[in-house]
Amino acid sequence: MPSVAGAERANVVRSPRHVIRPLVRLTLTSIAALAVAASTLASPAAAAPASDGGVRLHTNAELARTLARIERAADGRVNVRSVGTSNEGRPLWLATLGTGPVRLLYVTQQHGDEPLGTESAIHALRTLGLSDSASARRLRSKITLGILVRVNPDGHERNWRFNFDPDAQPEFGQAGQGYDINRYHNPEIAPEDNPVPEAAAIQRTYLAFRPSIVVDYHMQGRYVFPDGREITTSIFWPNNPDVSAPAVRASKQVAVRVHGAFTGERAVVSQYPGGDFRGIARNAYGLRGSASLLVELSSLPPERERFQVRTAYESMVDLAEAAGFGRLAGIDPAEADAIPLRGEELPGTGAATRDLEADAA
Repeated sequence: MPSVAGAERANVVRSPRHVIRPLVRLTLTSIAALAVAASTLASPAAAAPASDGGVRLHTNAELARTLARIERAADGRVNVRSVGTSNEGRPLWLATLGTGPVRLLYVTQQHGDEPLGTESAIHALRTLGLSDSASARRLRSKITLGILVRVNPDGHERNWRFNFDPDAQPEFGQAGQGYDINRYHNPEIAPEDNPVPEAAAIQRTYLAFRPSIVVDYHMQGRYVFPDGREITTSIFWPNNPDVSAPAVRASKQVAVRVHGAFTGERAVVSQYPGGDFRGIARNAYGLRGSASLLVELSSLPPERERFQVRTAYESMVDLAEAAGFGRLAGIDPAEADAIPLRGEELPGTGAATRDLEADAA
């Protein structure tokens, strides 16, 4: 499990011109209890580093077992169910916790070869769902959090971007391989008419869950600012011109908060240069009226993957707290525009970057 020692500090997380003071740091106030519980949840392989020093990724089978163990250990505080199946019949998992009026939906791994958000989500589920402390109970009374964990299990199985559909002749994707799931969320396409079962499952979940906030976790290549600092994370909000002004405003407020959570953990964050296509989840769920945010974790060397998992985990927990306790409404959305634009490709990584990013998310 990623180190959470840094969260013990009573640090102040700063975003552009905005000071964010951490609320309940659940992993710290109840860390002893969580450590005991978590040690029984993951298989040894799921928690161990990879042989190259990177994060050991859950296989699809390990993910199913880990989610089931979290659900059992949570004693009713976490519910895990399948909301559909992939094109090859693998379950698509939705884990939910909390009973509060503020509803958040996190989505991980629409692209099968972008796995680190899934590992962060597992840790967030443990932190937010297993603790029975007063602070954890209070937060769960304020929020209802849903996490669609690894919505592209077929792509994960093959370590590629697309779902698996050998009959595919897609507008977005690869003929004979599959569809790019993150191009098939257009609100004008009903789930029953969606040619991509994974995207249709996300659409159905959204419509049933009715979240006010949606955050979609991806991975990108490697980039640097002009001053030489390597970017670890990029974020972006809806930019389709038909997204309502209130949805854009709320999305930018979420962006400022998430930026602060990442930079408070010493991440280097930029804006992501995203397109305005309606079928991209970031735009589609903004068009439906939610605050919507894309998070792109950079594909750093294996020895830095734990840092990436930890910072994304911190952002997940922090946003849940901020939303639940009403700390988003006071954020100036204009501060999102002060987040610097993403820089150039890190020299020597261009081919790998282009392989990872077939198109802008």
